[in-house]
Amino acid sequence: MSVATLDTTHLLALAAALGWASGLRLYAVVFLTGLAGALGWVALPAGLQVLQQPLVLGAAGLMLLVEFVADKVPGLDSLWDGLHTLLRIPAGAALAGAVFGGDQASWATVAALLGGTLAATSHVAKATTRAAVNTSPEPFSNIALSLAGDALVPAMLWLAVQQPLWFGLALALFVVVGLVLTVVLFKFLRSLVRGLRRRLGGETAPV
Repeated sequence: MSVATLDTTHLLALAAALGWASGLRLYAVVFLTGLAGALGWVALPAGLQVLQQPLVLGAAGLMLLVEFVADKVPGLDSLWDGLHTLLRIPAGAALAGAVFGGDQASWATVAALLGGTLAATSHVAKATTRAAVNTSPEPFSNIALSLAGDALVPAMLWLAVQQPLWFGLALALFVVVGLVLTVVLFKFLRSLVRGLRRRLGGETAPV
């Protein structure tokens, strides 16, 4: 099924997938979307066709490899997430809006707002989860979560194009789980920071 024949429901699913997945793996989204267009797997909308250009593919592929490694290293992954806070969200909005392009300005605006919101949701959930996991000294859970994210992004992009209704259900589930994790783990991290401050304060206080 090509993008050119997709109706509004399918296009919204693709826009939502691009936005949500950008919050997890921005460079993977750019590379995989461009690669699918370059190989003829999907006829990309006009607004996304720049992603299949060789220069864009090369740059995205290089950054994908860097992110793949950085996301496996405890501590470095949280630093990487922090550095990309101001990039993933607007990029997710831009990619989602580009699904419709300038010819459908109203839908492009809706898609951009949707994509930006979903990118923010998934990014915050990912960053909070990884920060909480980094409090554990063992690296295996961190690597397992990273590999799960590596697999989840292409799976959700594929599902959005092939089965948009199932994608919608999966997306709703991930958003709810992400929000719950964000709230619970943020409270955990806040209590951890308060405990450390109390301990440091007790150690430095005069006798």
